[in-house]
Amino acid sequence: MGTRKLGQLEVGAQGLGCMGMSQAYGVRDNDDESIATIHRALELGVTLLDTANVYGNGVNEELVGRAISGRRAEVVLATKFGITFTQDGQRARGDAAYVKQCCEDSLRRLGVDHIDLYYQHRVAPDVPIEETWGALAELVAEGKVRYLGISEAGAATIRAAHAVHPVTALQSEWSLWTRGIEDEVAPTCRELGIGIVPFSPLGRGFLTGSITSAEDLPADDMRRNLPRFAEGNLDRNLAIVEALRALAGEKGVTAGQLALAWVQHKGVDVVPIPGTKRRKYLEENVAAVDLALSEEDIARIEAAAPADAVAGERYPEQFARNVGR
Repeated sequence: MGTRKLGQLEVGAQGLGCMGMSQAYGVRDNDDESIATIHRALELGVTLLDTANVYGNGVNEELVGRAISGRRAEVVLATKFGITFTQDGQRARGDAAYVKQCCEDSLRRLGVDHIDLYYQHRVAPDVPIEETWGALAELVAEGKVRYLGISEAGAATIRAAHAVHPVTALQSEWSLWTRGIEDEVAPTCRELGIGIVPFSPLGRGFLTGSITSAEDLPADDMRRNLPRFAEGNLDRNLAIVEALRALAGEKGVTAGQLALAWVQHKGVDVVPIPGTKRRKYLEENVAAVDLALSEEDIARIEAAAPADAVAGERYPEQFARNVGR
């Protein structure tokens, strides 16, 4: 595949989200297949691999580290810090000592001497962004990190972080059923020359059409706790998938490929990171990079999946409070 630039960082036009290999979407069932999927991604021109210290409580970083052993030069390695879990749910941290310790721990688990793109996973409400990004800037100066990113942040926070050290990439959810960054956040990124890395560009798998009921999901799947997959909301959202399926049929592709191609067409500064732990789905996702869409196609897709037609919030409250700060 071709390449795109996130700020000054050149990567393949599509990346690979590795979270689901270790948590969230059912049991961790086959590390060998996950590693084979990463290797196949590299063969197909995917260079950006995305993980985080919190995925599987460090297990995902270890898995990615094993997969890229001996192939470090082929990879643009992204990981994150900033989410912890307490009895009350999810908490964001950003104090300087924590930032530096997280980096050391991630380097060890990944088995590398530097991280290519290091994200602040969530913005801490009780720590000035200048403290967090001051610590990050020191990590860059020390050579432990090459570029910095931020995830699920609001426009004002992005500007404040960028004033301390250049932000290379924003990672936020962006898909046909999650378009909240379009009004203010994406324009801010473009004004500042910041690339955009959409996670869950397939609506956490929903836009592929493979999920028709919550019963289709494993018992421990996190999506069972997300409002959009709840009874009532899910039924309404299925109408969006059916409309996409009809349009996709005209082009001889899947609904998921059409939805992913829509994200790919949002700009040359956009590098989506669909997640999968299976080579079959990886190859289907990568094929969407080459799917050409006309302005008429895009208009028809957006008419079939209007932003205001989606039923349910993205997250339950305990997670939603950490988004958009």
